[in-house]
Amino acid sequence: MDLMKLQNGSDVRGVAIEGVEGENVNLTPQIAKQIGCAYVSWLAKKLDVDATALRLGVGRDSRVTGPALAEALIEGMISAGATVVDCGMATTPAMFMSIVFPETNFNGSAMITASHLPFNRNGIKFFDIDGGLEHEDITEILNLAGFLNPAKVNAPVEKLDLLTIYADYLRGKIADGLASLGKGDKPLSGLHIVVDSGNGASGFFVDKILQPLGADTTGSQFLEPDGMFPNHIPNPENKQAMEAIRSAVLNNKADLGLIFDTDVDRMSAVLSDGSEVNRDSIIAMIAAILAPEYPGSTIITDSVTSDRLTYFLQDVLGLKHLCYMRGYKNVINKQKELNAKGIVAPLAMETSGHGALKDNYFLDDGAFLAVKLVIALAQANAQGKKLDSLIEKLPPLVEEGEYRFKISGDDFKAYGQSVLAEFKRRAVEAEYEMPESFEGIRISFKGESVQGWMLLRLSLHDPVMPLNIEGARPGDLAKLVEIARKLTDGFDRLDRSCLK
Repeated sequence: MDLMKLQNGSDVRGVAIEGVEGENVNLTPQIAKQIGCAYVSWLAKKLDVDATALRLGVGRDSRVTGPALAEALIEGMISAGATVVDCGMATTPAMFMSIVFPETNFNGSAMITASHLPFNRNGIKFFDIDGGLEHEDITEILNLAGFLNPAKVNAPVEKLDLLTIYADYLRGKIADGLASLGKGDKPLSGLHIVVDSGNGASGFFVDKILQPLGADTTGSQFLEPDGMFPNHIPNPENKQAMEAIRSAVLNNKADLGLIFDTDVDRMSAVLSDGSEVNRDSIIAMIAAILAPEYPGSTIITDSVTSDRLTYFLQDVLGLKHLCYMRGYKNVINKQKELNAKGIVAPLAMETSGHGALKDNYFLDDGAFLAVKLVIALAQANAQGKKLDSLIEKLPPLVEEGEYRFKISGDDFKAYGQSVLAEFKRRAVEAEYEMPESFEGIRISFKGESVQGWMLLRLSLHDPVMPLNIEGARPGDLAKLVEIARKLTDGFDRLDRSCLK
């Protein structure tokens, strides 16, 4: 089998169990074993040490295939000479932190997860001291894995409750952040916070963090890990998932609702009035929390954030907005690059809920973002304010649409690039305003006749050109769609039937 088909950017992803018609299993325990062995060889080479000097951690989320894949991955690592600690149920950020925590101090780690994908999928994310591995690292590991046939080993495996160590760390962050309130060891007393775990790995946030700090968590739901995800997809971008946490907040008259994806590297929130804090608004809120500490700093986002977010970040908060590229690794790597140059960039965040903080190892950690929100909530409450006061000057979302144009024929990338070039030429000819764009062609409309923006880009992996449009006023979306129709007219391989 061609193991390269398992590469998904900087992760390994595949079908791990039957159950979905037309999707054949391609990530088996045997393959996981080979990949584990290859990772050890790769890491030993990078660190210039013997494999026997490596101490590694392996964790997993709630997926039904997690235990078998974790066991096989561990066996592959041991067969290559490494010492391995089984961290059991964990989160993706916790597995990185296992390299940082003095109690563990692993040389590297791996997390068995496929994020928000359906129950039949699974995957592996790898870490070393520099963070998550890069695309080319995964390519090298998978190439090597294809040549390996690890020996059967029966070495004992140490088990560790990493989630408790991780939760202690996060709970300490909240306690330190709220020490000035003078509430002792219960700084969240008087606050009602509900959590929706979607049967993923985030249930610990309730019993190990919120409750010990005094919060009322009545109404929290789907906390038990269940890899079949019987209630809803654990994905903050999913409408059903957001409606579930919204209902929980309103039904329980809670002050805040938190929702995480399966492996807890993403989150979104719901305010006491049922308002959803996701996409642009979650970026705005985290930026507003950070702004006093990092005045004039740069906030990095993916390309589909709105002009209204730019207005809020720059004109309201006095920050700079770098609208960069989609892909959480892209925005995080850009964040690292800027900070290394002395340009302060405290936050890199995608509309999907991936958010990395400079003061948290540039790690996209949904639970750490939730910690920031909880601290801000308690501080606002102590001042007689509500959390939504942080983003009250963010203009509301009025109208938006995403249209995905399929490209027929071969070599879709070359054709897509030719479409973008002509799209830009036509926009220039029409004298439209085009702000700097690192991905695709973006046009802003600020006139009296039409207000809003559009972005046409080319998918990295699929023969698709997504078009995102946002209208600033009622009726603007229809006008922008008509402009987009004219700008994309005449491309014979571009299916625009979705543009209605």
